[in-house]
Amino acid sequence: MFLSTNKCEGIGKCIEECPTEAIRLINGKAFSCITCGACYRACPNQAIFKNKYGGYVIDRAKCNGCGVCKFTCPVNSIHFDGDIVKGICARCGLCVDTCPNNSRIDGFDLFEEKQINFLESLNLVIPHKRTNIVELAETSRNCILTHTEDCIRCGRCQYYCPTNAIIVQTDEKNVCTECRVCTDLCPADAISNSIINHDKCVLCLSCLKNCPSNAITESDFKVTINHSETEITGTIVSCLNCGLCVLNDKGDSLKLVNGKIRFDSSLYNNGDLDESIAKCPVSTLKKVDSNVGVKVEIEGYCVSCGKCVKSCDIQEARKFEKVIWNGEVKDSCISCGTCVEFCPVDAILLKHGTIEVNHEKCILCESCAIHCPKDAIPTSTMYKQLPVSGFNTIDSKFCINCKMCYKICPEEAIIDHGDHVSVDMDKCIFCSACSNACPAKAFIFEREFESNRRFDQDQLDQSDNSVR
Repeated sequence: MFLSTNKCEGIGKCIEECPTEAIRLINGKAFSCITCGACYRACPNQAIFKNKYGGYVIDRAKCNGCGVCKFTCPVNSIHFDGDIVKGICARCGLCVDTCPNNSRIDGFDLFEEKQINFLESLNLVIPHKRTNIVELAETSRNCILTHTEDCIRCGRCQYYCPTNAIIVQTDEKNVCTECRVCTDLCPADAISNSIINHDKCVLCLSCLKNCPSNAITESDFKVTINHSETEITGTIVSCLNCGLCVLNDKGDSLKLVNGKIRFDSSLYNNGDLDESIAKCPVSTLKKVDSNVGVKVEIEGYCVSCGKCVKSCDIQEARKFEKVIWNGEVKDSCISCGTCVEFCPVDAILLKHGTIEVNHEKCILCESCAIHCPKDAIPTSTMYKQLPVSGFNTIDSKFCINCKMCYKICPEEAIIDHGDHVSVDMDKCIFCSACSNACPAKAFIFEREFESNRRFDQDQLDQSDNSVR
């Protein structure tokens, strides 16, 4: 609930701005709906719902104007404007923003004891006490990272990874990437520096069959390596070792052993890992046909064996690292709430124009950074999910015209018509700021993401927020 302090002079600016007419003057002071929920519990048509801000909103499609809410309200705040119910606070906060004397305050920000005493004086049902969050300074995870500034995208680490947890994509196909796998496999020592000594070559074709980039061809009893005339560019994505797959395992086939992912196919039951695969933040985890006589084979998870580190012996781009995030974000953050929406462990809250991270819950899976439309969250992966299309409109049955969407939209895609707002789809980037901010759940919002493993080097965070 929102309250008025002794600073209130009864100017009435909050009353003018309140979209639900939930504030009125009593003895020269602004008094409003106390969001006790009595109307919500009493409504026989379930036409009142509680939003994520703790306020209450009328579903006008369900409301039949019976008036039970009005007669139930302990502070006589509810009234009718024609057949429309008014006087219920949606906790949009406009009254706080518009008060010229800063006399409107959020009751949730009061000391808990004072707040409870106030509610007890009204003989109302006391809300659950908020649990104090243990505030840790940072979240960390151990994993094998690619130092992209040193990596040449040769794919050598991908070839030697026993669980296929590394995905390398090059922009130019069927050309040599200098991975040296052919040199490793040639039984006649006929290949050096990606050049074939045809006098030594025995045409066993081990190089051709195993070339990760399909850059080797055979013609007229001669093997040829196709080289690129330009520098090889592309991306590399690997398992983050965040353990999210373990958390979503419906059985017991995946587990963390000393911080390392382990899989036991004998404990797998059909469907156990479907959610783990679907929620893998970098989409490396997948189910494959087994060829070793086990029930099922899963690949794409890092077992921290270090083979990729050892194989990357020239560039030394793969290293065991500790990734650390202290919860800070870049100035490009638009408080859209996409990070909150995609955090699989509910570790992020929107608060006062930025985000607040519960480091006790955070597993550093980087889902928030991967989906962030403004790249405001530091990341250690080149994997990115970009919103490419969608649908966004406002349901007039729910909209209370508080204009929070208009104020928060970073692209000016919300049009204020005075008595209502609408969405300019030509400007909308589907960041979900409007939908997440709306206290009335009035947005009909859908979007589709497209994975894009191409991530410019300067977008990979090198600041103190993400320690390699």
